[in-house]
Amino acid sequence: MKVAFIGTHGVGKTTLCYDLAAALKKRDLTVELVREVARECPLPINQETTLKAQAWILHTQIAWELQAEAKADVVFCDRAVLDNFCYMRRAFAGAPNEVVLEALVRSWTTTYDALFKVPIVGDPRFDGVRDTDLAFQREIDGSIEHTLAAWNVPHIALDPARRDEWGALVLDALLLRLKPQELLFPEPEEPIAPREPLAPTAKTGASHA
Repeated sequence: MKVAFIGTHGVGKTTLCYDLAAALKKRDLTVELVREVARECPLPINQETTLKAQAWILHTQIAWELQAEAKADVVFCDRAVLDNFCYMRRAFAGAPNEVVLEALVRSWTTTYDALFKVPIVGDPRFDGVRDTDLAFQREIDGSIEHTLAAWNVPHIALDPARRDEWGALVLDALLLRLKPQELLFPEPEEPIAPREPLAPTAKTGASHA
């Protein structure tokens, strides 16, 4: 299973990835994490990015996902190619190769078994890499929302009012499909009582092409 968390920067995707990876490893599943590729990019990112930089990020994301899938039962992706495309489109809107890159991204987006859209719940904090401009953060969030709708991408939108429950809700949704080894002694932060399920925004996940 390959799961990606999509959304603008500074919304908590990385934290979700690490928390969920730890929870599934306790259930005897092998897990790989595809980190945020942009942090390793040798070219300009954020608002100063270029088409070359975004092309590097896009193709590196695909390569890292292929590598991770070969190693694990479950892969968590801190972003998906769709996110990368939205940053890329801002840098090269109208460029001749936009159609080619869009076709690649739309095709690759179907390889995720589940996509979770993480909403904005606060202002981004500077960490040495992340852009803290609020207008930029919201512009990318709007672009991602527009692209999900325009491409009719199956995904689950996390509720900003239930932030404290995000990890548990996503874990519940994944366990229904994974059916891994149950914990002999459930931990306090992982209640076994059923929760109100996540409401899908289209479908609950995308199947492999």
